[in-house]
Amino acid sequence: MTGRVLMAVALLFLLAFLASPESFAPLFEPFTRNNAPAIYTQTGLMSLTLSHLGLVLLAVIASTLIAVTLAILVTRPAGREFLPLARTVTSVGQTFPPVAVLALAVPVMGFGAGPTLVALFLYGLLPVFENALAGLTGQSPQVQEAARGMGLTPRQRLWQVELPLALPVILTGVRLTAVISLGTATIGSTVAAKTLGEVIIAGLLSSNTAFVLQGGMVVGIIAVLIYEGFQRLEQFAAARIGQG
Repeated sequence: MTGRVLMAVALLFLLAFLASPESFAPLFEPFTRNNAPAIYTQTGLMSLTLSHLGLVLLAVIASTLIAVTLAILVTRPAGREFLPLARTVTSVGQTFPPVAVLALAVPVMGFGAGPTLVALFLYGLLPVFENALAGLTGQSPQVQEAARGMGLTPRQRLWQVELPLALPVILTGVRLTAVISLGTATIGSTVAAKTLGEVIIAGLLSSNTAFVLQGGMVVGIIAVLIYEGFQRLEQFAAARIGQG
């Protein structure tokens, strides 16, 4: 109960701050120097937050679709020999730091959201893939036998048995990817993507700690909310299959 109250308070505070940042200027003024502005106004904080979340959402959806599809393919009899290749592909994002991916993508795609999406997509593949793989391969053989005994086809077993049973574990991987992507997206501002990293970078360049705190605070609160939200989804999915 306490956790829900705290999450509700955090969400209300975040919405109030994004709707009217100037109202919170007294809170950040102690962290400014030489009469510097306490609130970042070059670009609206609400606009930057929505753009940031949009990039993360697109990247997480793409990573999840590709990673889960690969996990399904390599857990089928015809695709098991491709497991090492799938692991290599999904590990690319973890092998190359996002900054390196940005540096490689900018000459090809130009500045803006494109390179950031590529970096987030690659970085988010591995957690979802490994969790989907664990969820699909960790199921009881008795369950599979029961499904076969009911006369279900392989496709029906996948959609009606395997994926529902694996869903809580898959959601854990999506949660990790979402939180990682949310923080990593801030570096997208170094290649002109509209993210909350713009506020943090502006603060660092001007030695204005208030800007850095604002950007970090918004990203931090959203990360906690996403983490808690996914945890509740995982608990709900687990309860639906009798694991809660």
